[in-house]
Amino acid sequence: MSTPKVLLAAACVLVGVAAGSAQGPKLGKPITEADIAPWDLSIMPDGAGLPAGAGTAAQGATLYAERCSACHGDNGKGNEHGAALVGGPARASLDGGKTIKNYWPYATTIFDFVRRAMPYSEPNSLSSDEVYAITAYILALNELIGQGDTMNAQTLPKVTMPNRDGFIVRFPDRI
Repeated sequence: MSTPKVLLAAACVLVGVAAGSAQGPKLGKPITEADIAPWDLSIMPDGAGLPAGAGTAAQGATLYAERCSACHGDNGKGNEHGAALVGGPARASLDGGKTIKNYWPYATTIFDFVRRAMPYSEPNSLSSDEVYAITAYILALNELIGQGDTMNAQTLPKVTMPNRDGFIVRFPDRI
């Protein structure tokens, strides 16, 4: 076969491959909003994305003792396994001492973090009611809400955190 014929044959093969690959490999199926919903766990500072449910500090105290105290100590004081959740200096510093009351800017962020990452050995294993209850307990330990206050999608975003103005908001249009 002459060189021009080889080049022509190679060009035809390349055009055929390119045309076939333009349509893609035809793997999988289109994803829907319903498919994404279980993975969309984002909670915004204003409470957008908070699920239904509710919990009180009293309910949270029992759950905390069962699921959190091994790492965060009795009454959130911390230990060798986990950070303290109460106490610390009036403002967070690079020297440490960052706790719920003096560091976290939004109560909704506490809910979001607990739901996604706690307990450490079983992240995302708590029900929404359990996360609300543990969040309420932590907020009550820090004297940010009353012992009898119920936390839910309406009340949690209304909790004003002492360090709310201590952060520079990277995406202010999302608040």
